[in-house]
Amino acid sequence: MTPSTHLQIRSLAVNNFKSLVDFKLTLAKFTCLTGLNCVGKTTVLQFIDFLSQLVRGDIQDWLDERQWKPKELRSKLNPKKNIEFCVWLNDAKEKPAGQWEAHYNPFESRCTWERIDMLDFVLEAKSDEVRIVKVKNRSPGDKDWQSSINFDYQGSILSSLRESLLPKPVHDCKRFFDAAESLDMLTPERLRQRTRDANGSLGHGGRNLSAFLYEMGENGQSKLAEKLKKVYPNLQDIFVKSIRSGWKQLHVRELYGNTKLSTEALHINDGLLRLLAILAETASQHSLVLFDEIENGINPEVVEFVLDILLKAKQQVVVTTHSPMILNYLDDEQAKRGVMYLYKTAQGHTKSIPFFSIPSLKKKLTVMGPGEAFVDTNLTELAEEIASMGTGEA
Repeated sequence: MTPSTHLQIRSLAVNNFKSLVDFKLTLAKFTCLTGLNCVGKTTVLQFIDFLSQLVRGDIQDWLDERQWKPKELRSKLNPKKNIEFCVWLNDAKEKPAGQWEAHYNPFESRCTWERIDMLDFVLEAKSDEVRIVKVKNRSPGDKDWQSSINFDYQGSILSSLRESLLPKPVHDCKRFFDAAESLDMLTPERLRQRTRDANGSLGHGGRNLSAFLYEMGENGQSKLAEKLKKVYPNLQDIFVKSIRSGWKQLHVRELYGNTKLSTEALHINDGLLRLLAILAETASQHSLVLFDEIENGINPEVVEFVLDILLKAKQQVVVTTHSPMILNYLDDEQAKRGVMYLYKTAQGHTKSIPFFSIPSLKKKLTVMGPGEAFVDTNLTELAEEIASMGTGEA
């Protein structure tokens, strides 16, 4: 995998994906989504993961893994048939790099219209035609590329066009979304599974962890172990055995006095498995990583270590949390940029707003840390204050 890590999502707008109706969200390099239960935090992660599946073209497999039906992607709060979205991208210098917008029909399992505008080039696809146009800095010899769509595909047209046909900026856009990874269903049971191949992905719920670590090689495993020793001082090393028929089996070795203990994944504690998954992801070639309820199963004294890893990660990172401890390890500027509060309107629509742009929170941040301000706030009363601000959207 060779991701386009110099890109990141600046903002997105989506209409008609589950509870995301006329929804807008601004993202930083590290974004923390917070709010009450059932306001749509996980749904936002699912939507971003959905974007990556459109580019990979494996929508049906993605639905099957989640045990969803195509019609369940659509919002029950909106009569529209299609899911509509627009994603704006930045480059490494945080300058606008382009945008991707599309209409996705769940019953056809593909985008029936899309436009990808990246720097000098625009790719448009609709009904039975696709074309790539150089819109800026044209020279007399430049020609548009156009073709009839006489083939079947799922998701985005990007999933089926030969990469050699794509101008570099459009190709970079494709690589960015193709290299996104979601761990929104991370569970210890899946993390403990033996697997044969990871193919560069931790997989659904982290089920490819053993094979993923195996593919990192001994050097990669050694680097993970060195990081983990900061919070697990008895840990000696991490290694993965290739057993019968190519199955991979994760082991952790610990030292207590003169006694060495080797423990396979089946008996490794939940928190260590989650930490391994998080560290492995930040060491991967993925461009964007998504973590749901990042603090789950992790001891409070390890939270600062995890946050430090995520804030320094080369990838763009989006997490959800219910814990004020997560916020407490962010400085004020990081909190202002990256903490987004999600809530639902009276109509059941998910909305977002920068948490520390809310007047009461902005005032508290001048005398409290981000986590203290979070604890000192009654979240159930925030909707009324947000409504009094006007739009309340990011």
